[in-house]
Amino acid sequence: MSNRPLNLARPMLFWRRLFAAVFSSILLIPNVGSQSAEAQLTQYCQLSTAATRTKENLRLSALKGDKDAQSRYQQLLKKHAQQLQECRNRNWPQVQALWLRLYPCDIKPGTLDQVMDRIVNRGYNQVYVEVFYDGQVLLPAAANPTVWPSVIRTPGAEKIDLLSVAIQKGRQRGLKVYAWMYTINFGYTYAQRPDREAAIARNGKGQTSLYVVDNGSQVFIDPYNEQAKRDYFRMVQEVVRRRPDGILFDYVRYPRQAGTDSLATKVTDLWLYSQATQEALFRRAQNYKGLELIRRFLSKGYITAGDISEVDKLYPQEGEPMWQGRIPPPASKSILSPSDRQALLQTELWQLSVAHAMQGILDFVALASYPAQQVGIPSGVVFFPDGNQTVGQGYDSRLQPWDRFPSSLEWHPMSYATCGNVNCIVPQVRRVLSVAKPGTQVIPALAGNWGESVSNRPPLEVQMQALRQLAPQLKGVSHFAYSWQYPENDSDRKFCRVR
Repeated sequence: MSNRPLNLARPMLFWRRLFAAVFSSILLIPNVGSQSAEAQLTQYCQLSTAATRTKENLRLSALKGDKDAQSRYQQLLKKHAQQLQECRNRNWPQVQALWLRLYPCDIKPGTLDQVMDRIVNRGYNQVYVEVFYDGQVLLPAAANPTVWPSVIRTPGAEKIDLLSVAIQKGRQRGLKVYAWMYTINFGYTYAQRPDREAAIARNGKGQTSLYVVDNGSQVFIDPYNEQAKRDYFRMVQEVVRRRPDGILFDYVRYPRQAGTDSLATKVTDLWLYSQATQEALFRRAQNYKGLELIRRFLSKGYITAGDISEVDKLYPQEGEPMWQGRIPPPASKSILSPSDRQALLQTELWQLSVAHAMQGILDFVALASYPAQQVGIPSGVVFFPDGNQTVGQGYDSRLQPWDRFPSSLEWHPMSYATCGNVNCIVPQVRRVLSVAKPGTQVIPALAGNWGESVSNRPPLEVQMQALRQLAPQLKGVSHFAYSWQYPENDSDRKFCRVR
């Protein structure tokens, strides 16, 4: 027998390594082989395959009535919530959110638990739940005072409040749950109501959005219409009563049109021809000359030198035609030729018309966000970075004035450009950041999937790395969407039979 002392360090090292290996399987460390890949993925706070499998097995056992599994499942949810919070605090971005649409089948026991677990497993600490889309609202049928039908219309499920359940289950897992809502797009069901016909936006060609949007499901309203304002305000109040962690307003714009119609170049292209919008535009006139020229410009699409001469004769006691924002030329330039005067006034009437259309969007967003602001719930606006662009004298047909949204709102630019790499995505975010006032919370939305290119977009991690290099000061990023990351599960939930 050897007199050499026992080497206790080696058994201790073995047990230490074994413990570390087991412990790491339940930490937020991806199940990958190489150290470099492990370091790359850990920053996104994704759970390991072993950890997600353990949690899913406990969920399934708890669903079958196993009390012990139910207890262990709840403990694991708390543990993962804490780990997620700690990981997100350590890693960029601090907020990583996912966009989610719910379906009637999500009322089935365990279904929403699985969805929320998957969101946490992928390292997300916020979820944007769609509560108003396609002309239906995520409120229980038995407690829905709005003019829209409930998403869940299953017999026997009239009292199920899926929005409240989603908020509760999300928070249980450490997720902040935002309510994501369509805004100016009220949906086809709204257009079916004869008593709401006056609220639908119209252009100068006699069209509503039903004629210019391919799928026929998008109905954009007149943002100046009082009935539309009351209808939407009532719905937001109901959503706010559920106390989500925030509200996001999407479709804060006019319809996107195709081809040559994608650019608004004349007043008849604008959605100014519903009654409330026209009346509000006429109120911007500051004298009778201004009012008469606005009327003629709107009705014909242009004014002539003869129109101006007639208006001068109608109201000889007035000076220059005036409306809000108009600064007439100084005296030295006021003696213009009839043709020069006509060109100047027509250009200014065009600018007034565009500004009036955009102001309707801004006013509607201010109204929509008011109920949330009253109770301290943050609000945000979702927009396309190129939705406010100009081309010559023309404007993008969406007329989305995101550069004028207040900095008190979160800005969620949909940076969805497709060119196969990040070279068209990064400039969209850069443009928004260059416009945003100091203190504006900008949370870019990216489209794609982890680990693979989708729809001519690079993997999410590639897009994320490019954004971090561009603007490490960004606190949050969101990903569109759950349905892209789990297409089979989304399809199963969308088309399943509840009963």
